[in-house]
Amino acid sequence: MHSNRFSQRKKEIKEAMLSSTWALTTQNSLPKTHTNPNKLNHISHSHHHHHHHHHLKLLSLHGLSQSMRIRSSAPPHKTQRWAVVSGSGDDKFVVRAGAVVGMVDGGGGGGGGEEDEEVQRRRRMVELGMMFGIWYTFNPYYTVTIKQVLKVFPFPVTITTAQFAIGTVLVMFMWTFNLYKRPKISSSQLVAILPLAIVHTLGNLFTNMSLGKVAVSFTHTIKAMEPFFSVVLSAMFLGEFPTIWVVLSLLPIVGGVGLASLTEASFNWAGFWSAMASNVTNQSRNVLSKKFMVKKEESLDNITLFSIITIMSLFLLTPAALFMEGVKFTPSYLQSAGLNLKEVYVRALLAGLCFHAYQQVSYMILQRVSPVTHSVGNCVKRVVVIVTSVLFFRSPVSPINSLGTGVALAGVFLYSRVKRIKPKKA
Repeated sequence: MHSNRFSQRKKEIKEAMLSSTWALTTQNSLPKTHTNPNKLNHISHSHHHHHHHHHLKLLSLHGLSQSMRIRSSAPPHKTQRWAVVSGSGDDKFVVRAGAVVGMVDGGGGGGGGEEDEEVQRRRRMVELGMMFGIWYTFNPYYTVTIKQVLKVFPFPVTITTAQFAIGTVLVMFMWTFNLYKRPKISSSQLVAILPLAIVHTLGNLFTNMSLGKVAVSFTHTIKAMEPFFSVVLSAMFLGEFPTIWVVLSLLPIVGGVGLASLTEASFNWAGFWSAMASNVTNQSRNVLSKKFMVKKEESLDNITLFSIITIMSLFLLTPAALFMEGVKFTPSYLQSAGLNLKEVYVRALLAGLCFHAYQQVSYMILQRVSPVTHSVGNCVKRVVVIVTSVLFFRSPVSPINSLGTGVALAGVFLYSRVKRIKPKKA
């Protein structure tokens, strides 16, 4: 009996403990949901965040392993951008990591921007140097070859037309076989390009006329005055006015050309004025090309622009060649003149190919630099042409004539120096 009472008492105590435990539980949880929900939410969120924090640590380790894998395969200049991930908050880890992956793929972001810009700048300099090298190789070869042709076939209009015809064939070949995209040209663009084609045609025609009349070295000595015409035309059409130092640097150029002209053994006025006319037209072409290419809404890339100019020049000059010189570049005429048919045609073909190549590269350089810089580069090329032609043709050059040429070219380098230091003074 006593045992039963003890068991009953034990059971009541146990039920009381369970009841009190339930009461404490409800008292600490459910009522507080109504009286202070923010505190309960804070406790719950803290507990959940603590649990979620461990999960994100695992995610972070997984993301870090992914970043290490991407880092190992990404270019060296892009690896520094992954430092952004380690500094980002846990809540933004996945989104931030996705953004960085996009940056690695797309090459964006500011971490390696300066390095990218430096690499691109060096690459542009190398490309520009290669272009100048091609320009300085093909132009002297063209000049020597075309002089050989003009010696035996003194018809510069026909020869110049043949050069444009060879260039047109190359352009058509390039477009037909999709070596370069065939452009869609509007009528307004054709109207804008027409002045370029006219001065381009005249510039090359006048140069060939001068080469046919006087020595190559003298033609290119006269053409060393291109910076003078470049400054004048840039001021007229582009609003680029020279400083007093630029004007002074032009004096030795003009004086040197005058001295060389007075002592030139092969001097004649037709060759002199043809070379002068080529200066005006060539520098007009450069300034007009620059003015046309800065019109972004209708701009054409340099290859397309030169291709269209070449075709237009052929159509412009062909009627003039037929009217002025007749049909002369035929096998029957060459044979009747006692010329070596194969030799004349092969040299004319090589000259035409080199002509198109160096003119194309010249336009590509012009799009990357200013008209004055292009003119200075052209004068440096002229040194190579003069030396090459004197050595090849063994042209008679007197000491005073050499002095005049040297003074003119020294003036070109002085002019180049003045133009380079101009931005530092500004």
